[in-house]
Amino acid sequence: MGGLQRPMPRLSHYDDRGRARMVDVSAKPRTARQATASVLVRMKARTRRAAESNPKGDPLEIARIAGIAAAKRTAELIPLCHPLPLTNVDVQADFCREGVAITSTVRAAGPTGVEMEALTSAAVAALTVYDMLKALDRGIEITDLRLLEKSGGKSGTYRAPHSRAGRS
Repeated sequence: MGGLQRPMPRLSHYDDRGRARMVDVSAKPRTARQATASVLVRMKARTRRAAESNPKGDPLEIARIAGIAAAKRTAELIPLCHPLPLTNVDVQADFCREGVAITSTVRAAGPTGVEMEALTSAAVAALTVYDMLKALDRGIEITDLRLLEKSGGKSGTYRAPHSRAGRS
């Protein structure tokens, strides 16, 4: 295997004694940050068709709004996240062959990244789809929640390997 190996990064949410802590970002510069996360809500084809033709309204619009609200409240849900002044949250929810594909992109200018806000946004949007459609099918599955990319900050840009999920 030769070559130089980089040391394993340190888990920043633990102090030297192993106690959980909030990371001190007070000395970090404010930079433009962006993160995009995705999730897939898998359902039966008949459930998807019923949701697409729902005469009472679009369940994906409710999910989109829930995802936006969730991004803004991430620090209330994830104990060691910093409250951040977000500058934009864009949630896309679209029917696809397997169910509903959701993507959330979050932006901020601050001392720490917005990956958790993007992931929380996508997850809550997916849970909202489940809530809106559970009367049709309790077997709906929420899968493949992941960070697609992030930019900004000291660690630079990250892009996930190509997704296996069948989006259309």
